[in-house]
Amino acid sequence: MFEAILTICLLTDGGACRNALLPGYEATTREACETALAASPPASLPEGQAPSGPECKPVGASLDFEEVAPGIFVHRGQIAEPDRDNRGDVSNIGFIIGRDSVAIVDTGSARWVGEAIWRAIRARTDLPVSHVILTHMHPDHVFGASVFAGTGARIVGHAALTRALADRQENYRESLATLIGPSELLGTAAVAPDIIVQDSMQIDLGDRLLELRSWPIGHTGTDLTVLDQKTAMLFTGDLIFERHLPALDGSLGGWQAVLTELAGLPATRIVPGHGGPVLDWPDGSAAVQRYLKILENDTRAAIDAGRRLGDAVSDIAASEAPRWQLFEAFNPRNATVAFTELEWE
Repeated sequence: MFEAILTICLLTDGGACRNALLPGYEATTREACETALAASPPASLPEGQAPSGPECKPVGASLDFEEVAPGIFVHRGQIAEPDRDNRGDVSNIGFIIGRDSVAIVDTGSARWVGEAIWRAIRARTDLPVSHVILTHMHPDHVFGASVFAGTGARIVGHAALTRALADRQENYRESLATLIGPSELLGTAAVAPDIIVQDSMQIDLGDRLLELRSWPIGHTGTDLTVLDQKTAMLFTGDLIFERHLPALDGSLGGWQAVLTELAGLPATRIVPGHGGPVLDWPDGSAAVQRYLKILENDTRAAIDAGRRLGDAVSDIAASEAPRWQLFEAFNPRNATVAFTELEWE
């Protein structure tokens, strides 16, 4: 198999380059790929200086996906912070194949991840990708979406996602460039959704209905879940973590309330945003609920004792440290958000 590739380079940092996929030109021979390129040149190109191409080359590497239910495939990201070794591959990603089309749930930290998702889908089906669903605003879930924007796929997100990405994407990109290296971000850009989920909506992939629901502020202010009615599999995004310490970037009380309501959905298993990749439901929420309750109780106790935030942070939820990975990376931030929220109740 062959695919269309464009070489893109940095204008700074020594002009590092990488090959960027132009999706939609896959063919069994180089000649057929070149014919497709000549017949329909790409209307848009990824961000970055393009010194050569496009040209047809053998198909590159794809992400590993596991079929966790009929027609549902999940890639489990590493339980780690983004760095130069993992290249930002730190969140779970899924795709769902219907009779007529495919939907993707989350797209990873960079364009290269989106390209690797595209290849994994094409290895399994020729059906079009009709929808790319983003479960929330964090960059490890949304930055691969630009690969699909020019393929006819509709980008789907929470009503607050457009503003959230507009406000944060430059900071996210700067942070990721430091963590994974600027060359790994080549071609990466945030894509605003063109389908907004105000409350709930359905997507029909052909003999397969997906129930999408947006939630009040919880893990973030942009949380969205995806329920596959055919298998009762629920994609929770980062409303559920497993092994990876939950990260609070919204409202502690709001997240607890959302989890209570989430338990009422007709799901039997879930794909969390990190860990798993599949957990039983509703049992799969127990660890997150326990952590959030301890975070609340310890924060209230510190406030009632008249302690200052800086003195209390190291003690809040400290008993949970042995139960989670990345505790030191995320718990101080969680304690700060919780303290700020609860001291003004």
